[in-house]
Amino acid sequence: MTKRLLSFLICFIILKSNISQEILLGDYVPGNGIVLASTNNNYKVVLRGYSQSLFESRTISYDSSAITDNNRYNRFRARRIRLRLSGNQSYPGFSYRLQLNLAESEADDGLLSNILWDAWLGYNINKTNKIVIGQKGTPTDNIEVQMASNTLQLPERSRLTGAFSSIREIGVFYDNRFKLGNKAVVKSMLNITTGDGYAYDVNSRDYGGLKYGARINILPFGLFRNFGQFRQVDMVRELNPKLLIGFSGSFNNGMSSRRGRRNGDFLFYNITGVDTTYRLPNYLKLGADLLFKYRGFSLLAEYVNTKAFVADDITHRNDRYGDDPTQIISSFTSYNEIDRVTVSPEEYVKRQLILGSGFNIQAGYLFKSLFSIDGRFTRINPDEFSFMNNATYYNRQNFYEIGFSKYFAKNYSFKIQASYRLIDNAKLRFQPYYGVENKERLEFEASENVFYLMVQVAF
Repeated sequence: MTKRLLSFLICFIILKSNISQEILLGDYVPGNGIVLASTNNNYKVVLRGYSQSLFESRTISYDSSAITDNNRYNRFRARRIRLRLSGNQSYPGFSYRLQLNLAESEADDGLLSNILWDAWLGYNINKTNKIVIGQKGTPTDNIEVQMASNTLQLPERSRLTGAFSSIREIGVFYDNRFKLGNKAVVKSMLNITTGDGYAYDVNSRDYGGLKYGARINILPFGLFRNFGQFRQVDMVRELNPKLLIGFSGSFNNGMSSRRGRRNGDFLFYNITGVDTTYRLPNYLKLGADLLFKYRGFSLLAEYVNTKAFVADDITHRNDRYGDDPTQIISSFTSYNEIDRVTVSPEEYVKRQLILGSGFNIQAGYLFKSLFSIDGRFTRINPDEFSFMNNATYYNRQNFYEIGFSKYFAKNYSFKIQASYRLIDNAKLRFQPYYGVENKERLEFEASENVFYLMVQVAF
């Protein structure tokens, strides 16, 4: 119903503008999209898209001399294919965005992501206040998530983003901006969302309560030029130093997935007789960010910390990853080395969630020739009980990466990027097909070496 209403409103705005104004096709510049605008500049529509083809080559080195893995794991895929339709009408101040995601897969389950990436309608109350309803990127994630994927310094986002971000959410978003003194600008954001990420399944049930979030960004030297706050590379080569200091926080009241990106993955109950009451954990996330740009140099630093509040009267559970997701059971077990042991309900719940902290720092320099060199270090610190200790998907703590990029235009229409990532201090689960029997549950210290090569084309 929400999607139909949003589509109707967008079509209504476009049709109203077409009837009352003459629409002209603007000059086309590769990377900036196809622009349609009214003769009086009251209305504008932009259709743009891009495609990223990624080659990935991975090797694993185990610290134990008992295990040797000489395999090289190669993969080629369409990493991102995005198509975006956006527009705005100066009077009465409407704006909208519809963005489709046509290629990406989720890293944790290998399934196709939702095709609907953005679908929102905004209204400018005045020049400094705006309200948005629909599905969009949430400001309570680390600031890298707010930066466009086609402007990244390195082929992939940091592991901090992969571990902690909810990416897209559905709800109401309020933005405010005001000046302090002659240059300083303060941006504040409030949002109330479902707390279940994007609409990956229109038939899914909404478990738990709402998610409440806020962010404040302080820009002491004024705004970045050409939307530089939302682009990683300093493509415009800021003539004066520009700095952003941000703080964010969110509270998810009753969460039924690892980080609030989905819903219904895990359900916990207090069952007494015929009474069945949900006991879903509450999830708190706090973050701080810093972004600096000056004459081609850019610096990005981020910190995230999460905490769960688990009820002390949980008696039963069921989950999507269990042997039989349709059954509600009263046992709470987990693997300890190679044995399954009984654990408390609180420990079991925390083992399913993304709990802990992490920070990411990256920097780069763009030469006037549009060639850049970039580096990144990411550190993940899982709590004692956290899904980030899972050796299949996580349990990788230190990430070092260096990359090189060549841009062929300042509008990101065509670029080639390559990077090398070293993942150190990792504990990986041994796979049985390596040739050693009865060790499939064992975990061994190891390091991963990953090479990325990506080509981007945009229109």
